[in-house]
Amino acid sequence: MVLIDTSIWILIFKDTQGKETQRIRHWLNDRDVVLTRFNQLELLQGSRDDKEWLLLSEYLEDQTYIEMVPETWQAAARIYFDLRRQGLTVRSPIDCCIAQIAIEHELMLLHNDRDFSAISQIRPLSHQHWKTETN
Repeated sequence: MVLIDTSIWILIFKDTQGKETQRIRHWLNDRDVVLTRFNQLELLQGSRDDKEWLLLSEYLEDQTYIEMVPETWQAAARIYFDLRRQGLTVRSPIDCCIAQIAIEHELMLLHNDRDFSAISQIRPLSHQHWKTETN
């Protein structure tokens, strides 16, 4: 299973020509895709208007979500704490939560966000940093 980060969903939604979407589909190769509620939150908060909100909300309702358990919160906070102690900066504690969920459920995390690369330096995060064709 693959946990797709918000950074990838944004690439997909902005991909008017479909090239990146096609590359991502090919990479996924029929693997199951899951999200976290953080992805839902981040995507919905970026809606441009009510129409986009409703379409996106409806789409997201049909997705498969991996939920946090109480222990996940403290483990995610520890990631942030450990990174800071080593002089590594993570821009969002939400990324620590997403990474911890991926670790707990042994998911591959597909992303385009440098925070996860930093996290993988101190935790066994299975991840693929997606490079767009323009990068």
